[in-house]
Amino acid sequence: MLARIVATRLLDIRQSLRLTPQAARSFSTALNYHIDTADNNPDLPWEFSAANKEKVKEIVSHYPSNYKQSAVIPLLDLAQQQHGGWLPVSAMNAVAKVIEVAPIRVYEVATFYSMFNRSPVGKYHLLVCGTTPCMIRGSREIEDALLKHLRVKRNEVTKDGLFSVGEMECMGCCVNAPMITVADYSNGSEGYTYNYYEDVTPKRVVEIVEMLRKGEKPPHGTQNPKRTKCGPEGGNTTLHGEPKPPPCRDLDSC
Repeated sequence: MLARIVATRLLDIRQSLRLTPQAARSFSTALNYHIDTADNNPDLPWEFSAANKEKVKEIVSHYPSNYKQSAVIPLLDLAQQQHGGWLPVSAMNAVAKVIEVAPIRVYEVATFYSMFNRSPVGKYHLLVCGTTPCMIRGSREIEDALLKHLRVKRNEVTKDGLFSVGEMECMGCCVNAPMITVADYSNGSEGYTYNYYEDVTPKRVVEIVEMLRKGEKPPHGTQNPKRTKCGPEGGNTTLHGEPKPPPCRDLDSC
């Protein structure tokens, strides 16, 4: 009986996928799928700017000459900054030439790490942390507020090209959950910033968006005026002085 129910359910899922040609691409395969388009194909010329060519040399110099491929991540990051926040296939090919590997080796990295965007994003790319601590503290409401205010879906770009909203996994500020990151590509690689905004609320993220729209720089870090960095509201209640040494160890013998 159970096997029959499972088989019926699987058949329903297969049929539903067949109804929508793009349905298969809405799953994980969409992350590593590429179709040539007018603005993203290997025939389009792409190269690092003169200033970034110097940065490329500096990045590659950190690695032994026979391990140049180890520079693939920082070079992809630099290329993404230069190209306004996303990586066309021609930029990946340029990185492959620098580190002297087959292009597929660069594609493997670009499709694995979620911080590499392979479709256009806004000048201000807003990333909402979706990991458990932030989710418990209301990250879904944060994302909903951003999408509703900007009138876009996740990973869509606003009509003015200024904003897009995506999701990022844990950014390491769980104590200040929920949080968002703003990747600022408005001034190219020279003015690129990547700032954390913590202890946010649906109202506060909308305020941050409007400040960015006006060209202002919202104060990053905690958005809770009662906190200092990651300290508790009202200040520390413990650890006001030097901590006592553990009584079970002779520290002088260390």
